[in-house]
Amino acid sequence: MKQSFLYLLIFVVGVILALSGIIPGVLLNANIATWVLYALLFLVGIQIGAGKNMFAALKRFGWKVLMIPLATTVGTFAGVALISVIIPGRSLTDCLSVGAGFAYYSLSSILITEFKGAELGTVALLANIIREFSVLILGPWMVKYFGKLAPITAGGATTMDTTLPVITKYAGPEFVVIALFHGMIIDFSVPLWVSFFISL
Repeated sequence: MKQSFLYLLIFVVGVILALSGIIPGVLLNANIATWVLYALLFLVGIQIGAGKNMFAALKRFGWKVLMIPLATTVGTFAGVALISVIIPGRSLTDCLSVGAGFAYYSLSSILITEFKGAELGTVALLANIIREFSVLILGPWMVKYFGKLAPITAGGATTMDTTLPVITKYAGPEFVVIALFHGMIIDFSVPLWVSFFISL
């Protein structure tokens, strides 16, 4: 949770500095954001490639474990599609690109800002931070009322890092490998889904 607050603080400081005119003009060059995006995608690739636990989960639980990230994806997109009906001024694809962040706010918000503008990128950042916080705060309640897989599907890409301690504590240590596998699959899918929706 501290790391999430740090990300939010850095974001707010960046907004304040840009509004105050303190930021040097060279940092406002769009090419810098593009190269930062490339670096993030490269690091995601390394992280996925180094994740040996993903293959261990497949061996232990079989291919049924793939149903969990699939349920997360379908459930997220279905929920976003319903919410998009009551959001004025935004298309279904805009809303789906935000939902496709799956709580991976750093990568998804940069992608969306790059191609759809700062306004939607900020919405993506805040929406995906809220998704992560909801698991950190409501994890015990999710397990109690919706079952032990609930915080995993709600956590999206964060189940392999920031929300993993909450999942371990309330769902049980037997769900750690599932959470890690789920997080890696969703993490890998974020740039693919976001890129797909913003291209429509």
